[in-house]
Amino acid sequence: MSSLVARLRNEPAELLIDGVLRPGRGGEFATVNPATEEVLGSAANATGTDLAEAVGAARRAFDETGWSRDTARRTRCLRQLADALRAHGDELRELTVAEAGVPVALTYGPQLDVPIEHLTWFADLADGYAWRRDLGVAAPMGVRSRRTLFAEPAGVVGAITPWNFPHQITFAKLGPALAAGNTVVLKPAPETPWCAAAVGALVAEETDIPPGVVNVVTSADHGVGRLLVEDARVDLVSFTGSTATGRSVMAAAAGTLKRVFLELGGKSACVVLDDADLAATCAMAAFMVCTHAGQGCALTTRLLVPRARYDEAVAAAAAAMGRIRCGDPADRRTICGPLISARQRDRVENHLATVADEGGKIVCGGGRPRRKGFYVEPALVAGLTNDARVAREEIFGPVLVVLAHDGDDDAVRIANDSPYGLSGAVYGGAPDRARAVAARIRTGTLSVNGAVWYAADVPFGGYKQSGTGREMGVAGFEEYLETKVVAEPA
Repeated sequence: MSSLVARLRNEPAELLIDGVLRPGRGGEFATVNPATEEVLGSAANATGTDLAEAVGAARRAFDETGWSRDTARRTRCLRQLADALRAHGDELRELTVAEAGVPVALTYGPQLDVPIEHLTWFADLADGYAWRRDLGVAAPMGVRSRRTLFAEPAGVVGAITPWNFPHQITFAKLGPALAAGNTVVLKPAPETPWCAAAVGALVAEETDIPPGVVNVVTSADHGVGRLLVEDARVDLVSFTGSTATGRSVMAAAAGTLKRVFLELGGKSACVVLDDADLAATCAMAAFMVCTHAGQGCALTTRLLVPRARYDEAVAAAAAAMGRIRCGDPADRRTICGPLISARQRDRVENHLATVADEGGKIVCGGGRPRRKGFYVEPALVAGLTNDARVAREEIFGPVLVVLAHDGDDDAVRIANDSPYGLSGAVYGGAPDRARAVAARIRTGTLSVNGAVWYAADVPFGGYKQSGTGREMGVAGFEEYLETKVVAEPA
């Protein structure tokens, strides 16, 4: 067994506060393997006092050290962290599969390896960023003045992360926040404390990141996250999670008028035009919604197909989905692993239970396979309109709803008829036509004919109730900056 995982199995994962790895005042709480339902071990259970100390450490590191002003030091430390993560990549891979139920094949891409490389992208961006910009000389109100714009770090960042992509989302916050000169208090989801604690241990033991710059606070108490949002010493909150929780975060932050970045839920549409390769597109849509058991906010979970070919589309999607089996996430052939918890499995099953009541049918899947773990067989739903609950609410499971459209205008209408606007896809035989449809869909990211938008330099975020602000890319980096203008006599 690899050393980092063995250490976590034998000792509770610790908090990182002010450069010191230590227990939590609330004792410990268990972390569970969702594929086996077995307890893996435990993590430090932070209390409000622990959280307050972490925020205090981050505040001091920002206010009283040169971290925020030393770009070269920050980028060197970020590259050190990336090197440490690469060196422990196989251990982190094993840990992530065990704790988050992530299919191991995905850890070679967006679940681990690719996000590690993103850290170096943010280091490079900070190295070349225009921290100071001359706005030239002007004479407002008759006073000749030279104006200079300065980009400065926001301050102390409270980063609250979910369980579905524990490393990708953590690094998408840590990378730009640290590169910009901020200090961070990271509060991970209670379901995946080991993933965050392992990163904290590497920060403390294998980098020169100063004490207090990165603090990792694991806790089973969701109230600790609220305390982080409400703390007046925190300047900015970066939250990824459900839309319902995002509303609570925004409300809690209002008391101190701190800046809030929210990356929330989605109910994204895959629009199939009448000149697309229907069978291939429907098969791809079915495959994608099964990835990581559908636990991805940007996955397309509504499949919009021409009404005249509806039955053909359902048959093609069902044939593809029927070939996908729930499997052991440690097996490289697995694409659909377990849901994260019994609670999440219940949520998916409760949504599926409404299908018949609303006049639809489950074409395939939806049951529990005969194996331990929090699994639900990939489900294809047909016979409903966009008003149905399973077509409007984010389920966060391997469930695809097939909806009929009556042409391009109607497809755009249905795609936009959602409280969310996170992602989407358009497939069509004529690129100009597909591009024109994509231009009318109100979402933050869109794929046309299978192209991939996910990369370090691409900002990610949504319209409407899918959130505020952007993560990654230059836009995501600048979420963590403030703007100052200084005028001097010219």
